[in-house]
Amino acid sequence: MSDARPNIIFIITDQQRFDTIAALGADHMETPHLDRLVNEGVTFTQCHVTAPSCAPSRASLFTGQYPHTTGILKNADEWTRSWVEDLSASGYHSVNIGKMHTWPFTTPCGFHQRYVVENKDRYLEGRYFFDEWDKALAARGLVKQQRELYRQRPDYQEAIGSFTWDLPPDMQSDHFVGGLAKWWTDTYPKTEPLFLQVGFPGPHPPYDPTPEALDSYRDKVIPLDPLTPEDLENQPKAYQGMRVHNHEVDHDSVVLPLDPTEEQRLNQRRHYCANVSMIDEEVGRIMESLEAQGYLEDSIIVFTSDHGDCLTDHGHSQKWTMYEQVTRVPLIFWAADGRFGAGRRVEDLVSLFDVGPTLMELAGVEVPDHFSARSLLPALDGDTSWKGRGYVFAEHPRDGNFTTADYQVMVRSEDWKLVEIYGSDEVEGGREGMLFDFRSDPREENNLWNDPEYESVRQELREALLAWRIETGDQASKSFAERR
Repeated sequence: MSDARPNIIFIITDQQRFDTIAALGADHMETPHLDRLVNEGVTFTQCHVTAPSCAPSRASLFTGQYPHTTGILKNADEWTRSWVEDLSASGYHSVNIGKMHTWPFTTPCGFHQRYVVENKDRYLEGRYFFDEWDKALAARGLVKQQRELYRQRPDYQEAIGSFTWDLPPDMQSDHFVGGLAKWWTDTYPKTEPLFLQVGFPGPHPPYDPTPEALDSYRDKVIPLDPLTPEDLENQPKAYQGMRVHNHEVDHDSVVLPLDPTEEQRLNQRRHYCANVSMIDEEVGRIMESLEAQGYLEDSIIVFTSDHGDCLTDHGHSQKWTMYEQVTRVPLIFWAADGRFGAGRRVEDLVSLFDVGPTLMELAGVEVPDHFSARSLLPALDGDTSWKGRGYVFAEHPRDGNFTTADYQVMVRSEDWKLVEIYGSDEVEGGREGMLFDFRSDPREENNLWNDPEYESVRQELREALLAWRIETGDQASKSFAERR
């Protein structure tokens, strides 16, 4: 008896900002295949992550719980379980190709098969872990471009992590993962229903497009938010300290200049955009393969990212902050049969981990009661009574990158964002933060944290934080009870 449930193709990039898809308003981008998903599917335009770094965000996404509930608050915290186990138990053949960022990297996490490709530039945890990409490079006698080699370049201190991929193009990490996914669908005997998770390592740094991909962006006009002294001076001391840290320590081959030139910033942006376009090309190749093998007509494709990248906006490098450039990510649902409608935009606030229960419901799998995540299926089905979240939340502790305070937490409503920082090293009492009014300040440049006029707003958002911790504490206790 055949299983009529849809194939689910879940594509996750690493560190891709929302403003990187042409069909969503980024006119400078070349993303024809992602544009197709947008124009033929449903986009959630206000999707926010629950943590501004890789593993905590991904573990939250794949468990339906916030980081303080999963206990996975930073990279290399043990993460071995996910709702993929429920999909597999229900009859899905579950395959991971590319990045998941579990710890250990190779834990099954519910998948029947894993072809692991991790960070491009592993330097701390997993420095000597050899993934499928490392093995392929070695088999061809190639030495991977990596930090030790980049450091020998005369432009290393000025490049902000931006270098072309000068080895064979098919061995660039995103081309490699796309090619591996296409090889699997072309080669493995057709098995349905299929849950295929494809994890692209890019556009996470090093920002390393091929020279050919970069050529498309050399003469483009690319928007760039200005860096203002007022923005930098009014940031929390912990954020100011993190800027200095990222100037002194080259995380992921990125050296952050404290006063970058416009050309440095644009050069980094060109490399980043070109890397996104390379991923877009691979999405098209994967869809072609799925169609050729008879999967696509019964498939749902979901495209998203684990968090964004400041790209020197607000003077910051990469993630670890709570600015929109980091917390807001693309989220697109596409179905071959057009069941969700074409070109629809949902503007309500949602959290990235809401994808989990959505996919479980699409797969006919029961969603556990203890999930803090909420299904988006009513919105996809056009239920006019559905409402998004009143607030979205994110959190992050002190780690090897955010070294200047103990903990930061964000609550964001439609109009306001509050970021509270605790245990700040340079502030008496350790507490500081940010408050932004999106109606008058969409770029988050005017920090109202110390303005007494907005005390009532701060209090309202703090009460939302308190209610969130109480509610998720209750859900955590239910989760513990179910596991006993």
